[in-house]
Amino acid sequence: MSGSQSASASSGHQGPVTIITQTRVRPEAAGPFARWQDETGKIVAGFPGFIKQTVMPPSPPEQVDWVILQRFARAADALAWLNSSQRLERVEEAEPMLVGHDDVHVVNDGASGALPAAVSAVISTRIKPGQEAAYRQWEQRIAAAQSKAPGFQGYRFEPPIPGVQNDWLAILRFDTDANLEAWLASPERHKLLEEATPFTEEFHARIARTGFDQWFSLGAGERGSPPAWKQNMLVLLMLYPVVFLFGVFVQTPLLTRRAGLPFAIALFIGNVASVLLLSYLLPWTSNRFSWWLQPAGPNPGRSELGGAVLVVAIYGLMVFAFWFLW
Repeated sequence: MSGSQSASASSGHQGPVTIITQTRVRPEAAGPFARWQDETGKIVAGFPGFIKQTVMPPSPPEQVDWVILQRFARAADALAWLNSSQRLERVEEAEPMLVGHDDVHVVNDGASGALPAAVSAVISTRIKPGQEAAYRQWEQRIAAAQSKAPGFQGYRFEPPIPGVQNDWLAILRFDTDANLEAWLASPERHKLLEEATPFTEEFHARIARTGFDQWFSLGAGERGSPPAWKQNMLVLLMLYPVVFLFGVFVQTPLLTRRAGLPFAIALFIGNVASVLLLSYLLPWTSNRFSWWLQPAGPNPGRSELGGAVLVVAIYGLMVFAFWFLW
């Protein structure tokens, strides 16, 4: 959120890019910051080239920062938002809520996306003038070493953009928090970092977690992700009609009868389609039920009960409708 950004999109890249913002918020400001983020999300959604925003609240102890992913159609669109007066005004408003400076990076969207693994470390390095060749050679050594670490899933390396940012950016992807932490704390890595001291000015890393929790990333305050039972109720709320309608209109008439596929294969195709549809439907649904997933105000118990009753009522309406219509 700070005015200075570390944009790491290649200047010649013409495809989609993702802005990765990692910021640490004062504990007492978590609620106001969540509301600030919701309002900012509405503003950025109106900018040219905007595709999607994902907000991942902190998940201590592994992830202590807020992580915001903003996807744009082109690097120029992303930079237009970063440099816009609307964003700079929002940044100035948020600064009292933050601890230190945040990290803002722009990365080219690869085949696997910006943060596809279960856990990622975003590492920024500023090099002393004239030391780029030495840093490149060192980077090849540490890349080879980390590729052998247990749980390693991938590595992205982005050079600076002249006139935009001065940092080199590396994104490490691991399957679990434990494996990432083991590599970050390993003697081999610390030895390599000591070797880089003569040609580095500044170095720091932040951890970001990804996964199914992003379906419910509402930016709604200090409680983090909603309770599992609420998430499960909303999953069922979307899963039931998707499975039913796919079965009635696609699986039975087209896959089973017309194509003659065995039931096991037709069912598997239906499950794949359901999961893909849920990845779009659940974020939309969770936003509509944000008042229930993470209730605020003086009477959260009333919202808890009212939301649960509403979801159960929708269950009943769907069962009744499907029973009598089909």
